[in-house]
Amino acid sequence: MSCYSADSHAARIARVLLDELAEMPRERFNLPISDHPKIRAIADALAARPSDRSTLSDWAKRVAMSDRSLARLLVRETGLTFGRWRQQLHLVVALRDLASGEAVQNVAAELGYDSVNAFITMFKKAVGSTPAQYFVRRNAPTR
Repeated sequence: MSCYSADSHAARIARVLLDELAEMPRERFNLPISDHPKIRAIADALAARPSDRSTLSDWAKRVAMSDRSLARLLVRETGLTFGRWRQQLHLVVALRDLASGEAVQNVAAELGYDSVNAFITMFKKAVGSTPAQYFVRRNAPTR
């Protein structure tokens, strides 16, 4: 049961939004975040400083866990290994920044990549196209 009548302004807006959502391309850019305090601490730190290249072992020490325990906890809580999870974080940050007009060089540097080419290679492996190709495809008119 809805909170508004079927012919109301809110109902019309809801229909338009649902139509738009149905037409949007489906991407797999979710970043699973856990409420577990140790994973949350890692997520917050990496969100604040995505260029941090600390290893799983480094993070395990910071959150007072063994490497293996942290690795198991991450997979259990997020469904991803630490490396894959951090790559997803990088993709989310990169897409946000690139979509707002940030230069690829700046995004690569913000994420701690040694070169723009290394960043573009990671992006292409994950998304299937370079950042420029991705945004051309995303901005192309839909049928």
